[in-house]
Amino acid sequence: MAKQEDLFKNVVSHAKEYGYIFPSSEIYDGLSAVYDYAQNGVELKKNIREYWWKSMVQMHENIVGLDAAILMHPTTWKASGHVDAFNDPLIDNKDSKKRYRADVLIEDYAEKLNQKAEKEIEKARGRFGDAFNEQEFITTNPRVMEYLARKKEILERMAKSLGDENLEDVKALIEELEIADPETGSRNWTDVKQFNLMFGTKLGASADTAMDLYLRPETAQGIFVNFLNVQKSGRMKIPFGIAQTGKAFRNEIVARQFIFRMREFEQMEMQFFVKPGEEMKWYEYWKSTRLNWHLSLGLGRENYRFHDHEKLAHYANAAADIEFNFPFGFKELEGIHSRTDFDLKAHEQHSGRKLQYFDTETNANYTPYVVETSVGLDRMFLAVFSNSLKEETLEDGSTRTVLQLPSVLAPTKAAVFPLVKKDGLPEIAHQIIDELKWDFNVAYDEKDAVGRRYRRQDALGTPFCITVDHQTLEDQTVTIRHRDSMKQDRVKITELKSIIENEVSMRSWLMKAKV
Repeated sequence: MAKQEDLFKNVVSHAKEYGYIFPSSEIYDGLSAVYDYAQNGVELKKNIREYWWKSMVQMHENIVGLDAAILMHPTTWKASGHVDAFNDPLIDNKDSKKRYRADVLIEDYAEKLNQKAEKEIEKARGRFGDAFNEQEFITTNPRVMEYLARKKEILERMAKSLGDENLEDVKALIEELEIADPETGSRNWTDVKQFNLMFGTKLGASADTAMDLYLRPETAQGIFVNFLNVQKSGRMKIPFGIAQTGKAFRNEIVARQFIFRMREFEQMEMQFFVKPGEEMKWYEYWKSTRLNWHLSLGLGRENYRFHDHEKLAHYANAAADIEFNFPFGFKELEGIHSRTDFDLKAHEQHSGRKLQYFDTETNANYTPYVVETSVGLDRMFLAVFSNSLKEETLEDGSTRTVLQLPSVLAPTKAAVFPLVKKDGLPEIAHQIIDELKWDFNVAYDEKDAVGRRYRRQDALGTPFCITVDHQTLEDQTVTIRHRDSMKQDRVKITELKSIIENEVSMRSWLMKAKV
């Protein structure tokens, strides 16, 4: 646990030191759980968004994009259920005065049981080697079976209590499990109560006539209210999808863990409209497709797992999360939900407008079912960034800090160095930049010795360093250094574009998602 905390602290400090993420309004002591993306962070975030968009929209003939407004008619949120049901169970500790989500406290307790089971499995794997049958061990080892059964029992009880609005039993479960305040160890808890997460605002020229609005808590509803507009104007046939990225706002009870849970955040969502009765087929399809997309970035298969929801949202008949192993453990990265026809029917009812699809093959109208994929862009950023930050011990005993970002996502693809600041070398370096900048984000660096420049670019996550030296004057060749292997090659200046392109192109990376 201490090692995980240290890693997390390193992630936060590295993000600030190297221009990825700053605390918002820091000169005024900041604002809780609000962050600014700095000069490198905004590039990484943009690249993640584009990687998702190309995969989701450009590579699918039956998926189109949308950019709906943040402000929507307030009845939207009544129809969607957010006004009445968009709540989290809140609990306070009387001694520490800290506020927590009751369900998260219980889920964290259950995850510790899961980790205990994983430790037993790892010990057995080391003991039996290649002969180890993991599935047989899980289903026969009494200790592992006990841990996993207890975890299942706890989560099922919590899901039932929350589903029944039995908040007294949620508190009783916390007390029975002897869950303590993570910061102080106190078990002196208040009752559990529901807390609505939406931010209210006003629209109008004066307070007397202003309309009460909400900052949208999700981007999905902008897609649903535009379903028929997109379908008719695009002549879309079922099945088809509508994708969008954009800001959403939630007044989180506990907004901690850096950018994992913020009050202002960005989502990348796609709603896939299907024929009723075919939703489970597409639900399984998108579970598989989305996991392959994540795996294409090479962050490690062992860092992902599916978690099926014990408690389903009011609109869903199936739901699963793709969880990622963050520095603070496995947490939700992306949700895949079968939303049934709840949203379109609810908006049809509240608006009085028909939101149905006319199927020319059957000559009948019906309300489509929806399968949703929703990934947090900020969480995706944190997953990539935290997984990429490494401390390496080199052959000579020295160490280096390297941010091994997937090169397709790296903010800067190459840094160009003149060996010295004279003899015409800076001029050639700038000529190389002028040629490469049409295709890649590149940087110029002439400060300090070349070795120190290498280390600086390693920490920034730059995949390539290009050094112009005196030999360049003779034969128009340069040294190109690869970040991860530190290997150096002598190549012609005219070859640089193709070398970089082969490593950073979205095409080559996304092809892995088709495996």
